[in-house]
Amino acid sequence: MKYPVGIVGFSGYGGAEAVRLLSRHPHFEPVLLSHRADSGDGPKLVRKSTIRRALSSPDSVASEGLKAVLLATPHDVSMELAPQFLNAGATVIDLAAAFRLPTAADYKTWYKDDHTAAHLLPGAVYSIPEFHRERARGAKLIANPGCYPTAANLAIRPLIEAGIIDRKAGIVCDAKSGVSGAGRKATLKNSFCEVTENFSAYSILKHRHVPEVLMVSGLQESEFSFTAQLIPIERGILETIYFRLAKPLTSAEIVEIYQKQYGNEPFIRLHEAGTMPDLHGVAHTNFCDLGVVSDPASGRCVVVSAIDNLVKGAAGQAIQNLNLALGIEETAGLL
Repeated sequence: MKYPVGIVGFSGYGGAEAVRLLSRHPHFEPVLLSHRADSGDGPKLVRKSTIRRALSSPDSVASEGLKAVLLATPHDVSMELAPQFLNAGATVIDLAAAFRLPTAADYKTWYKDDHTAAHLLPGAVYSIPEFHRERARGAKLIANPGCYPTAANLAIRPLIEAGIIDRKAGIVCDAKSGVSGAGRKATLKNSFCEVTENFSAYSILKHRHVPEVLMVSGLQESEFSFTAQLIPIERGILETIYFRLAKPLTSAEIVEIYQKQYGNEPFIRLHEAGTMPDLHGVAHTNFCDLGVVSDPASGRCVVVSAIDNLVKGAAGQAIQNLNLALGIEETAGLL
């Protein structure tokens, strides 16, 4: 028997990726929940699918037997729908940023808008499973992390906890993303002629994902410089992270720190000391690949973190969290 799982926002890139993953999941089956204008054309998988559809309403939880609902929607739509589906008894995994930050004031600061479901924030569980899986088990509302913070925190947090980074010298994260990370809605910035053969930085020093990195890593904003850059590819995030070592360490010694943290993690792959991951290696997977090069003599160190922004950075991690929330094997449908 498979549990039906609703997907709102299935016509977007993240939502369509969730449809793809749930369609092959051994324990879940997707149900496309039509909301506003998202019930029409979408990516090819959705357009040509015979997957059953229903209205995006609390009544669908009972009528379709929905065990959970994934919200691959704009932030305001998540705030509107999450309370309704929770009250109807479904587990909700939100792929938007509506419930990632701890307070309405934090949301206002970074997203420049009022939070319309602030009463849910205290009970929302922010979950990068490699750090928060025990909190995610049995949770009713999970805030799925942003793509940039996922790649950054998986690289940074173990080294902060190990005390090997000279925090006074700061950390620089140079992050490059494929165009799908901006969503499917057409804009001039994301049009073919603007993106192809181009490379541009945006939201410098004020990117909305910064507070997630600070919240999980324990860094202060003054210690962390983040620049997001758009590159002319479909999918993938590659972050090059620069910092100074608090003490001389070789690349192999830093890999060993990661090994102690991630040795049993199914979705973290560590490259041999001095070798770097790339985007081809993680495309269409739920893996995060990490590589390290350090120079003990000068105290310089570079870590490269690579993920697929639509999988480990969105739908794949959402299903990883869904598996945890519903007591399913964490890797189900993802390996």
